[in-house]
Amino acid sequence: MNDLSKADLDTAAQDAIKARCRVAVLGAGPAGLAAAYRFAKREDASVEVFERAPGPGGNSGSFLMEGIWCDYGSHRFHPVAGPEILEDLHDLLGDDLLLRPRHGRIRLGGRWIKFPLKPGNALVKLPAWFGFSLLRDMVSKRFKTSARAETTFAGVMKAGLGQTICEHFYFPYVTKLWGIPPEDLDAELAHRRVSGNSVGRILRKMLSQLPGVRSPTAGRFYYPRRGFGQIMHAMADACEAEGVRFSYGAGISRITREGQKITGFDATIDGQDRRVSADQILSSIPLTTLVSLIDPPAEEAVRDAASRIRSRGMILIYLVLETDQFTEYDAHYFPELSIPVSRLSEPKNYSAATEPKGRTILCAELPSDPGSEHWGMDDDRLGAELVTWLGEVGLPVKVPVLKTITRRLPNAYPVYARGYADDFRTVDTWLSSLDGLVTFGRQGLFAHDNTHHAFATAYAVEACVRPDGSFDKETWAGHRKDFESHVVED
Repeated sequence: MNDLSKADLDTAAQDAIKARCRVAVLGAGPAGLAAAYRFAKREDASVEVFERAPGPGGNSGSFLMEGIWCDYGSHRFHPVAGPEILEDLHDLLGDDLLLRPRHGRIRLGGRWIKFPLKPGNALVKLPAWFGFSLLRDMVSKRFKTSARAETTFAGVMKAGLGQTICEHFYFPYVTKLWGIPPEDLDAELAHRRVSGNSVGRILRKMLSQLPGVRSPTAGRFYYPRRGFGQIMHAMADACEAEGVRFSYGAGISRITREGQKITGFDATIDGQDRRVSADQILSSIPLTTLVSLIDPPAEEAVRDAASRIRSRGMILIYLVLETDQFTEYDAHYFPELSIPVSRLSEPKNYSAATEPKGRTILCAELPSDPGSEHWGMDDDRLGAELVTWLGEVGLPVKVPVLKTITRRLPNAYPVYARGYADDFRTVDTWLSSLDGLVTFGRQGLFAHDNTHHAFATAYAVEACVRPDGSFDKETWAGHRKDFESHVVED
């Protein structure tokens, strides 16, 4: 057999590249990165990721502040993730992936209780009136309607848990998080966002923490040495090593369609306009943004439905303190409305970091929307307000505040307001009818999910892209059904 010439080999290589299915991933958050990572292992696909930000990770990224790795709020990777996902995570991070104990507190009845709840601590710390009220609710709730028959968040939670824990925990907490009363939130929020939406579930979770019963990972979480975003950077690096191309600072101006077929999109990258074509465009960007980019646009009913779908914003307030450690706890939860922030975390405690000496950082999560009073405050004002709020709930800041820095996230949580399901179904049905375009991930599916759930959607969407570039819609529909069982881990 004659040896192939270099020209023949070059031509064969070019033909092999042309034969690959072309995949464009929109968004380099957890879902987009996980999808790219899975495609990077395939020899039959070429992948490019388009991200508006200057780097990977999205809201799950990390950054250095005063020598301390900080996240965009409190992030954990839960051990309940699928084995394939955990195996990839260990391969990516090795010894840098730490298994850390949960060590948080929550204010209930004006007292600090360990969180996640532990039976002994709850019995000792909860006020007597709180415990008696819970027992009363447990006895009386069996005569009430089924939680599944309820149509609002308030109805589901009251039917499942009773009045006491709803009025003193869930109802003020969700009012703070989403900015609307629990009666105006859809029942789906209780099914997808609250893992302990019945007394039985709460008790089972508490009992699972007991010695001799708990699993090796119960009450623990995975966390990287250099912040949660280390997962995202490690995944992006692994993708690039396998030839995945990343286009950061990419502004997408138009996604074109011909009938029910998406044919490509226009993007501006580093000041250069570019036309991108692909066999499959996998979108993890907010679905409302996606709808607004498609040209010709959807019919008016779809556009109107998209306009009513909204997300809740978040301001992250970082206090740099002149001390080694503020408290021993990784996170404090504030369900009461008397303090505007919902959670306070201390990044050094997540990774057990001891350096730098004489410095720690607190990260407070303040639910807020663009245009609100807090959204318009400058950093120093927000820092001063936070110090006041903490003092009012028994967490006085007695050390010098060296600096206050804030970050604003306009799309932190999807809002499951009553009626949202009809609007989402209208938009999702139209998007799903288009060939060459698939939505996935938290933003793409408008889902209240953890990071491991976002990874699961990415692994599933990759598996549905065939070598010839077509998409297995039937299998994807089955995965979408499975995603409905995802419940956020507290």
